[in-house]
Amino acid sequence: MNFEPSARAQDYAARVRAFIEQHIAPIEQGHWNEILAANHGGDWTKWTIPAHVEELKAKAKAEGLWNLFLPDAAHGPGLSTLEYALSAEEMGKSLMAPEIFNCNAPDSGNMEVIWKYGSDAQKEQWLKPLLNGEIRSVFCMTEPDVASSDATNMQATAIVEGDEIVLNGKKWWSSGIGDPRAKIAIFMAHTPNPDADRHHQHSMVLVPLDAPGIEIKRMVPVFGEMDEPHGHGEVHFTNVRVPVANFISGPGMGFEIAQGRLGPGRIHHCMRCIGAAEHALTLMIRRGMSRTAFKKPLLNLGGNRERVAEARIAIDQARLLTLYAAWKIDQVGSMGAMTEISAIKVAAPNMLQMVVDMAIQIHGGAGVSRDTPLTAYFMQGRSLRLADGPDEVHKGVIARIELMKQGFFK
Repeated sequence: MNFEPSARAQDYAARVRAFIEQHIAPIEQGHWNEILAANHGGDWTKWTIPAHVEELKAKAKAEGLWNLFLPDAAHGPGLSTLEYALSAEEMGKSLMAPEIFNCNAPDSGNMEVIWKYGSDAQKEQWLKPLLNGEIRSVFCMTEPDVASSDATNMQATAIVEGDEIVLNGKKWWSSGIGDPRAKIAIFMAHTPNPDADRHHQHSMVLVPLDAPGIEIKRMVPVFGEMDEPHGHGEVHFTNVRVPVANFISGPGMGFEIAQGRLGPGRIHHCMRCIGAAEHALTLMIRRGMSRTAFKKPLLNLGGNRERVAEARIAIDQARLLTLYAAWKIDQVGSMGAMTEISAIKVAAPNMLQMVVDMAIQIHGGAGVSRDTPLTAYFMQGRSLRLADGPDEVHKGVIARIELMKQGFFK
């Protein structure tokens, strides 16, 4: 077992770190409130993309720091899951960075799906502009009227009628659908088949967002924030018709595709959590040593030094577990690494939430303002404890596998 990052992985991570420090951090540090509030309170249909985003993307592409997440040398450096993990951690230290390197969710996961499961025509029409950073995409899976922790509860339907697929249903937490560059959605829905088992009853369908019958009802706030200019929308599909060729890998393949999509994607999320936690710890220490109360630096009061130690231990534990999961995905694939993937999905967001909470406390009132990225990091950690499956589902997966090891198969 060897999951030490390669020299190539370390080189790309160093280049990503240098790019962030040179080009992205000065913008975030100098104009933090302006960036977060660029479209705040406005009509989401009028949201715009700040000019510096496209400028920075062009610079990153010119430096070869582009599509680092995709293990395909034809579209980027072809890093393995483990190799990319280091760069993902660096990107996690900046809320802007993932998009600048074309490694942002949900686009990265959607690109992986089309790259791995899409037809040649689908790749030409949708994957190519996504890889070029010309458009953005949306993933429509979660539904407002059912307990989405059990994905088989899905009520949205994708029914074949002749040479068309008819889509109906409600989706929400459709991240990025408020982005004016969003052009395509992957819609997951029930495709009834009496001859198939329960995990071959659902499909993924490519749906252009300008198709008749799609109505964006609203952007759903997260802890009161709209996440402009991307948003998390509630979207209704009413008799939306697309060609049968828009099935990804055919009807009934939704769950198989989802497993292939979510494995590497959870590595990306968790490594970004680790990067965010590292940044939060840095901010915590700097604040704690620069402010004085009762004639002592804040970090020398109470148990604050112990909290620094606890944060370091938690971050390193999460990093080692995530790197191990990334290594195992590369060795045996996502299905062979289910315990490790579920473990990091629980561990990393909880760790981030804990570390950021400590950092907020040291910052006092500033910690809950927009003057630092801490509130955004806290929302990230807390939200990820629900996204891509809640903690309880992942713990259930781990427990089931452990019971199976002992001969109990239920």
